[in-house]
Amino acid sequence: MAYYLRKFKGINTAVALLYICICGMQTLGNLLLIQIFQAIVNLDMGEFLRWIAADLLLFAGLLLLDGLRNALQAQAVRKMNNQVRRDITESLLRRDYGAYHDQDSGEYLSWLTNDVNQIEQLAWKPFFNFIMYTFDVLFSIIALVSLHWSLAVASLAAAVIMMAVPRLFQKQMERLGSVCSEQQAAAVSRLKDLLSGFDVLRFFGKSQQFTEESEKASDQIESPKCQLSVRKTWISNGVSLVSVLCQLAVDFLIGLLSIQGVIIQSALMGGGNLASTVSNGLSRLADLRLSFAASKPYFDKITTHAEGKTAASLPDIPQMQDSITVEHLSFSYGSHCVLRNLSMEFQKGGKYAVTGPSGCGKSTLLKLLLGWLPDEQGAVRMDGRAIREYAPEQLQRQMSYIEQDVFLFNTSIRDNIMLGEEFSNAQLHGALQNSALEGDLAQLPDGLDTIVGESGANLSGGQKQRVAIARALIHARSILLVDEGTSALDQTNADLVERSLLANRELTLILVSHHLSQERKNQFDRVFELATAEQG
Repeated sequence: MAYYLRKFKGINTAVALLYICICGMQTLGNLLLIQIFQAIVNLDMGEFLRWIAADLLLFAGLLLLDGLRNALQAQAVRKMNNQVRRDITESLLRRDYGAYHDQDSGEYLSWLTNDVNQIEQLAWKPFFNFIMYTFDVLFSIIALVSLHWSLAVASLAAAVIMMAVPRLFQKQMERLGSVCSEQQAAAVSRLKDLLSGFDVLRFFGKSQQFTEESEKASDQIESPKCQLSVRKTWISNGVSLVSVLCQLAVDFLIGLLSIQGVIIQSALMGGGNLASTVSNGLSRLADLRLSFAASKPYFDKITTHAEGKTAASLPDIPQMQDSITVEHLSFSYGSHCVLRNLSMEFQKGGKYAVTGPSGCGKSTLLKLLLGWLPDEQGAVRMDGRAIREYAPEQLQRQMSYIEQDVFLFNTSIRDNIMLGEEFSNAQLHGALQNSALEGDLAQLPDGLDTIVGESGANLSGGQKQRVAIARALIHARSILLVDEGTSALDQTNADLVERSLLANRELTLILVSHHLSQERKNQFDRVFELATAEQG
């Protein structure tokens, strides 16, 4: 939390200064109230009108400053929320392939939505309120000193009590905040899964199940939040009771001093308000400390701040000059071995196919070449240097990867191919032609600007694969890994795409396929046939 407050210290300091001015003016208003009532006691109309006019001017200035404060505070919250989301995304980018996929994307979506909302409610708004109540209390105590020193002593004693009470519940609130975050993330993941499977449930007549599971997930979101709110309310009420007792003690002291003639009688009005401000302010400060404690688990998820060394800032590695070698490579998912003592070599510019039955480790091999999977035995080297010495982001500047289950963003075909970069018309035309996508565009309503829909729902499976191939080709990586990347294409288009890839002499091609005909095998420099680890 402190990191973000410091990062935007300029605007946060401006908001804090405005709060200080507002609190000072509110305290001055209470002192003016004493003078107004004293003028009434003295039956002095002129003095009464002067103090009323001063109070009106003060109130107008207060409203002006508060409007400015609200505008600046809204901007500060916006900036900090955006930075939190940026840091969350950077933390995700720092995860390796396995660690990222250990959790469902629905949980990450919850981090970027629910968690940021909770941080705003439990950290940013309470922080600004903490400033307001702190200076409300401070200025009120100073004002009470101006009436009589004993009132300040009583107020400070109340402050000590009120600051000590919340410590008894701090750990409990941290634990509840952590549970709330975890359960809400799981519920969002559950909802995402239900929405993805909407067509399946409806097709098999399970509409009631969709409703029931949605209701359960909804309650899983609301229940921990409700529990946190209820527990926080009971704790806050207990703290408020202590606050009321402290306030009554100060009020009793004001009354006693007034009866004894030590302070003027009109101090009963303004002094009571000041004492109430001290008491209520201390109660709210105690409550806000509980909010800070509840916000801690949300900040603990952020492991990286975006101004650090990002993946994009890593230096490029030398272009492959000779080959990629796989040496006695073995890999297991838990106790299940999928690759055992595998050795092979891929020369620069060569065209290779990897075939074999399901479960023999073909896709796993590609992910190991990309540096996505940890804890392999043996070695994978590029020009004699272990790829483990490079970050996956560095390897991927030389490699493109086309998987069978193609993902497309819900934007245009053009955007999905170019991914925000600029390419010449010639480059774009070449990618469309060599991916066999060019013929499809004439049949689509808006050509390259056709919106593909969520997960490419507006395109066929073959069209989605052609878009993915065009995307890989236009970004001109020197090494292309294709995992069943033409499986959804008809034979004519599959042959067209493969001929284009095979003809590119600068491209090192490693293509995974469940099955290749002998005619297609003959087109490759070498075909590696894998068996399952149990068979091998």
